[in-house]
Amino acid sequence: MLIDYKVFFKDAETLKVGLIMIIVATAAKYLAAWLTQKSFGFSADERRVIFGLSNAQAAATLAAVVIGYNIILRTGEVGMPIRLLDENVLNGTILMILVTCTIASFSAQKGARNLALLAEDGPGTKLTFSEKILIPISNAGSINELINLALALKSPKNRDGIYALSVIKNSAEDLAAEKHTRQILNKAVVTASATDVILNGLLRYDLNLANGITSVVKEQKISDIILGFHAKKQEVESSLGSITQEILKSCHATIWIYKAPYSLDSVKRHIVTIPDNGHFYPGLSLYMTKIMRLAAGSAAEIQIYSSEETLEIIKGLQRKWGLQTEMHVLKNRNILKAELVKDLKHGDNLILVLAGRQNSMYEKQMEKLLLGLQAGRGYNFILVYPPLGASNLRTDMFNPSAFFRST
Repeated sequence: MLIDYKVFFKDAETLKVGLIMIIVATAAKYLAAWLTQKSFGFSADERRVIFGLSNAQAAATLAAVVIGYNIILRTGEVGMPIRLLDENVLNGTILMILVTCTIASFSAQKGARNLALLAEDGPGTKLTFSEKILIPISNAGSINELINLALALKSPKNRDGIYALSVIKNSAEDLAAEKHTRQILNKAVVTASATDVILNGLLRYDLNLANGITSVVKEQKISDIILGFHAKKQEVESSLGSITQEILKSCHATIWIYKAPYSLDSVKRHIVTIPDNGHFYPGLSLYMTKIMRLAAGSAAEIQIYSSEETLEIIKGLQRKWGLQTEMHVLKNRNILKAELVKDLKHGDNLILVLAGRQNSMYEKQMEKLLLGLQAGRGYNFILVYPPLGASNLRTDMFNPSAFFRST
């Protein structure tokens, strides 16, 4: 690089010229990227890519300045050439190239990385499935709320991608039990038809409920499963229940576990918590889009708590939805002790994004979290388990222990 570094220590003029060139070039390129973003409705990450790819000043700038430096207008009185562009401009240009290329690299990298995470279901895994939501039904009392949640989460374009499943043990010979199961299934179909949505009723004979659900998920290529929260009846059993635990281990779909003491229509505030490194989870854009759709449909306030990196990516989705969203950095990672849980009240819906469902070392911590949630009265909560299948991610990014680390 044609630069005489000694001039920076001899004369402040070079630094002055370089600073002016850096400010003007960077501001002009950023303004152009910002105007493009506003004109075409791009996200902040798309603006970062535009700015990063256009801000770097290099070959053409250096060529123009070198030519200007080599053009001699006349010779001065002491025999020194008087150039079109002097040495200060040449060195200032080199300084501008160094700074603008550095800024451009960081801006383009950050924007492109965020866009890649939003566009993929995890590093190296393309989204190749369509939205299909499965609602396993065994309790007539929870049908309405489970279907209402599915309708709130689904895409408006999804007219026939919701399935209600009832499983009957193939060893059962009780005709009355079979008739009751069919009645529950028909009730689900009728409930969904009131909203002009086609609900596909599935009746399956299998060894048990978990096997039946797992088989249907694979056969129908289900993307989301909505389960009712298990009511713990025995001291020795898990808060999630053995059936739910089996589904979590064997199904790769996104799983939503819902407990609704009151109707979804009466929710006034959605509080979403995502643990550290949530931006590395597969399906981040998928389940966050559904959560945004849920908040938009209920006209409720939405608050999101997570790490700074994850919140930065979510901001791109938030702008597309145009929701008034409060975003907070989750300082106390122990959810049971965090102020956001202590302040929960009637009309709130707590949404916890969890992971590590195949890792047994976190079962005790998860049990503690679930028992704490069950003790809460007067608010709804949803447990969201991101899809499995990203084996190339580090396991420490995939566990619920992020909710139990000390501050």
